[in-house]
Amino acid sequence: MQIGKYILALDQGTTSSRAIVFNAYGAIVAQGQKEFKQYYPQPGYVEHDPVEILESQLFAIREAFHKAGIGAEDIAAIGITNQRETTVAWDARTGVPVCNAIVWQCRRTADECERLKQQGYADMIYDATGLVIDAYFSGTKMKWILDNIPAARQLADAGQLRFGTVDTWLIYTLTDGKIYVTDVTNASRTMLFNIHTKDWDDNLLQLLEIPKSALPQVVESSGVVGMCEDTVLGREIPIAGIAGDQNAALFGQCCFDPGMAKNTYGTGCFVLMNTGKQPVRSQNGLLTTIAWSVNGEVNYALEGSAFNAGSAINWLRDGLKMIETPAQADQLAESVPGTDGVYFVPAFTGLGAPYWDMYARGTLIGMTRGTTNAHVARAVLESIALESLDLIRCMERDAGACITELRVDGGASKSRFLMQFQSDILGTYVRRPKCVETTALGAAMLAGLAVGVWESKEELSEIWQLNRQFEPSMDAKEAAQRAEDWHRAVKRSMGWAK
Repeated sequence: MQIGKYILALDQGTTSSRAIVFNAYGAIVAQGQKEFKQYYPQPGYVEHDPVEILESQLFAIREAFHKAGIGAEDIAAIGITNQRETTVAWDARTGVPVCNAIVWQCRRTADECERLKQQGYADMIYDATGLVIDAYFSGTKMKWILDNIPAARQLADAGQLRFGTVDTWLIYTLTDGKIYVTDVTNASRTMLFNIHTKDWDDNLLQLLEIPKSALPQVVESSGVVGMCEDTVLGREIPIAGIAGDQNAALFGQCCFDPGMAKNTYGTGCFVLMNTGKQPVRSQNGLLTTIAWSVNGEVNYALEGSAFNAGSAINWLRDGLKMIETPAQADQLAESVPGTDGVYFVPAFTGLGAPYWDMYARGTLIGMTRGTTNAHVARAVLESIALESLDLIRCMERDAGACITELRVDGGASKSRFLMQFQSDILGTYVRRPKCVETTALGAAMLAGLAVGVWESKEELSEIWQLNRQFEPSMDAKEAAQRAEDWHRAVKRSMGWAK
């Protein structure tokens, strides 16, 4: 890397947009962040304003530049990582969104998903996409927009509608409408993309009545796709890396070899295992997805998603007013020796893998008159590790091998209590890197590979450095009993919204 040259990672998340400047050693130089509003027009609905997303992302970039004391001329390339499945629709002629973005957490298409299941399309969709039928994914969101927003159908009929996940929306706006693309990782989360042919699936487009003209070109995760306009940041900068947030985190954790796995503790909890060049069909309710595509080589992954993790800690703060900072949840949890039989299931927006219950809801069970806020806080933190346990055990059964180490990242991975309990309940090593911003780092790595900042994955592997390793200390019998009680609690939460 030339002196004074950096990589800019745009990390567009569910609740905030961030911009992080990395140097050639993978170290953070500066970062900016801007939260944006969450819209809940009715129960189960979650929306974002696409213009607010863009404005918050630009604010974060300017803040990062200011803190680093640099300008656009110091940036070698831009890498983009984003909340996946969230769906934006806009007018190709004006670039104006036709409605709010439908967020990945939104449950409004649950009935449509049930209809598809009842009509027998589950195997067809899984065979092509590696996904189960769920409101989580983008395809039914697009159908809802076409069916419920008159302007969207009119634009589609005229060939002027544009659908995109957030990566597509950002690239389109940053290039002043010149570039309309998504990468394979985001495309593989739409329930419309065939992960074997690596193209939009005509049968699925017909099933959901979505015109192919409204979908972007699909490109690799690493490679220059276009230039950020000079009117945006002061000079043109190549956009050279794109990956959905969890795929970017797998790359940023340097899980380049089959069998390597990571867990990101963000708004949700997302476990991914690299399965190499061949997709592995899950028999345990997990997803088969594309991990990334670099230099013409596609890697696949198994994925398990729990929809609520860090959001449960936020609920302690914002909903129950029990804590003011996440660190206080740790302090409360450590002030008691256990949960005293209390279990919490964070199914605020349903249950993801391996249950896939769109109608499950959050459940707090096992309370007595002796239950305190400390027991509740501890149960909330433990629930994040327990739902991750479910995902990892399913993954091990599908892969036919045990995970010997779990690499962790995301905001909640900073919790010493949670990481130790995760190691205890799993009975394996949990390894946290020095840089826990691996989602943004993965996007930077993909962009840097494309423009020659780094030459190979082997060179990238040298960037990963261990911060702390957690070793299991819980008796195996106790861990098994905890898991059994957790599953009893999960059953109580299922189907509640019906």
